[in-house]
Amino acid sequence: MEGFNVGEYVDQMALLLDLEIRDEYRDGVVANFERIRAIANLVNSFPLAEDIEVAPVFEP
Repeated sequence: MEGFNVGEYVDQMALLLDLEIRDEYRDGVVANFERIRAIANLVNSFPLAEDIEVAPVFEP
């Protein structure tokens, strides 16, 4: 996701959803999506073995 532009993504999704993001909130929305991106990258980079099966119920 090297060339991913979060600001452009927010603008495009707002347009697609017909969602007005006022100028005073846009920087905060972009900052939150930057955080979401960082968390998602961490989760997606965790290695899983090929033989892992999905559990129907989570039991800690």
